[in-house]
Order: sequence, then C-alpha cells, then structure tokens
Amino acid sequence: MKIPEILFLCTGNSCRSILAEATFNALAMPALHAGSAGSHPTGYVHPRALALLQREGIRTEGMHSKAWDDLKETPDIVITVCASAAGETCPAYLGPALRAHWGVEDPAKAEGGEVEIQAAFDITYRILRHRIEAMLRLPVAELLGKDPSTLRRELERIGALEPQPA
Repeated sequence: MKIPEILFLCTGNSCRSILAEATFNALAMPALHAGSAGSHPTGYVHPRALALLQREGIRTEGMHSKAWDDLKETPDIVITVCASAAGETCPAYLGPALRAHWGVEDPAKAEGGEVEIQAAFDITYRILRHRIEAMLRLPVAELLGKDPSTLRRELERIGALEPQPA
C-alpha cells in the first residue's frame, strides 16, 4: 500500500501550515508523512510558531516557508488551513489530490498585546492538533485507496471540530 503524501496548504506558509506539518509528523506513525507549502510563501517561518512548537516538544529543524511549486512529491491529500470565512483568499490546489478544508484564523494577523497575540497562536495550535489527532485515528491510507469519498467526508467533518478546553 502506498504511503499517502499529505500537504497542509495556506497562503504564506509561515504559521498555520507549518504548525500542522510539524505537529502531524510528530504525532504520526513513520508510515505517514506531511509537508506544507504556500501559494505565496512569506519566505520565513514566524518565530512565534517555531517557539510554540519547541515549547510543545516538537522538532523544528529544517522548517522553512516554501511554495507549492517547490514540492518534490505530488500530494495525495491537500488540506487547506486558511480562514476563508475571514475574507482570506484560500489557495486552490489544482493537482489530482483529495482536498479538504480546515479553516483556522491566521495568528500572525492577531492584534493586541503580548497575551492576546500568544493566545491566538495557542488557539490555532490547539485547533490544528485536535483535528490532526482525529485524522490519525482514521485508516487514511486504506480509505484513500478504497473509499476516497468517505475519507473526504471524514476530513471535512474533522475540519469542523473545535478543540476541547485545555
């Protein structure tokens, strides 16, 4: 059975998709792998995203902002993490991948003081981690090969999940 390649996609690839990639790879079995990219990458990973991952014990070595044009593998599953409900343009990956949307507000655009901005990053991380944990309970590779429509429905259902209170 082919190991599915999962891509977390947003516009800048500096926060949300980076958080999702690192968290997924930290929690997943070695047989699963995720990457991330942006349609218009910022060229840097937000320092708060890196600090949050490190605080959570998740490796950050090699994390960098990259364009979807730079992908070495064609993804089997693309999960967009932009917040289209907030008027943000969500990139449309045009390859032959199964697609799902897990909209999350961009913590890099959070306003306020130190406490409010850090809270925005923490909330984004908790939402993504909760959804990734739910995804990892699915037989992703099996469903992708035998029943992709069920996998798509499940991924969309997961995209609506909110984290449990900390």
